[in-house]
Amino acid sequence: MSYMSRNQQIQQWIDRHVAPRYPGAEIGIAPASADASFRRYFRLVLPDGSTRVLMDAPPDKEDCRPFIRVAGLFAEAGICVPEIEIADPENGFLLLSDLGRAGLLAALQSKPELADTLMRLALDVLTRWQLASRPDALPPYDTALLRQELQLFPDWFIVRHLGKTLSGAQRQSLQTLFQRLIDSALAQPRVFAHRDFMPRNLMVVESEPSPTIGVLDFQDAVYGPLTYDVVSLFRDAFISWEEEQELDWVARYWEKARAAALPVPADFSDFWRDYEWMGLQRHLKVLGIFCRLNYRDGRAHYLADLPRFIAYARKTAGRYNALSSLLTLLDALEDIHAQSGLTF
Repeated sequence: MSYMSRNQQIQQWIDRHVAPRYPGAEIGIAPASADASFRRYFRLVLPDGSTRVLMDAPPDKEDCRPFIRVAGLFAEAGICVPEIEIADPENGFLLLSDLGRAGLLAALQSKPELADTLMRLALDVLTRWQLASRPDALPPYDTALLRQELQLFPDWFIVRHLGKTLSGAQRQSLQTLFQRLIDSALAQPRVFAHRDFMPRNLMVVESEPSPTIGVLDFQDAVYGPLTYDVVSLFRDAFISWEEEQELDWVARYWEKARAAALPVPADFSDFWRDYEWMGLQRHLKVLGIFCRLNYRDGRAHYLADLPRFIAYARKTAGRYNALSSLLTLLDALEDIHAQSGLTF
């Protein structure tokens, strides 16, 4: 299916499902956003001045039904998500309410003095989401999925991006590291996990008596490790924080989770270790995904954020003896002489 033919289908869908509400009036349409998948979003400006968002998810590449299902779970938890006005998963279209244009990432970048207030609001939403958790409502974040994600790192970052071939010993060392990260993830208590709970997917929504945080792009949610969404929020793809600030926010989450009777470890140092190891799994996955987005999908701008994730990975691997083999591998891949670091 060509790009142009899909655009024609979008217009035909609007003409069939939205335009009849406003006979004779024009409906404006403009790109709203795109994500790392094949989904696109368009903002419709209706004749009465209101707006809606049209999700375009080509059915040969994307499935709208997980979005519909997870939106219901968020709504049941009392969390602000787009309301689905028209669902047409067979043709790959959803008409959604519009949460506005005030993204959390942009707010953090433009008004850093509000970062603490906004992050506390995000933690309120996160704990509410986790408290709504129940088994069997979402797919499990299991061994197969964790390993599949980790394999993106050698396949796309090492082989395709760096053009390197691992030796047998390096492959074995990497697989041992992967197993340690998988075991750590599976040993954690399980809750609902958005799986991309980062500022780019959160909105600052005006509401009474105060603003709240709206949530987007949640269709890949799973039932998985408790720290996954926490580390996604604070070790983000597009913004980084000084470690002192990060520690403060993570500790605030831990205290809030304990008060809410979420199953966090009683000792913060144990929670921090789980958080960092979970983060490393995510960092390696994202390194592979960003390279795949460039080489397979032609989205070169993602490569600019690779150094951020290398830095995240190096910092974590340098702290734990059980992860130090990753530093050795990265040094070899980047032709850097290994330096000893702080280990626990």
